[in-house]
Amino acid sequence: MREVRPIEPGRVVRSKAGRDAGRYFVVMSLIDSEFVMMADGGLRGVERQKRKRRKHLYVTQTAITGLKERLEAGENVENHEIRAWLKALTEEGE
Repeated sequence: MREVRPIEPGRVVRSKAGRDAGRYFVVMSLIDSEFVMMADGGLRGVERQKRKRRKHLYVTQTAITGLKERLEAGENVENHEIRAWLKALTEEGE
């Protein structure tokens, strides 16, 4: 049986569909049961987040420690931090 991973703020996801297919993003917030807002710190920075359907995302086992708490507390998250987290993930090979 396949493990079900929750989509939550701070979770790293990979796009399965669209022109951004194969790219990694960090979930920044949940809109509703169907959509999330996500950023990659580059083309889709914190100030210009991407809205995406959950069904078009592959949920990785990686959640960025502390990011969820920072987002819930209303603290700023910088684009360079997101890029560094995603770079470290892709270098590890997930």
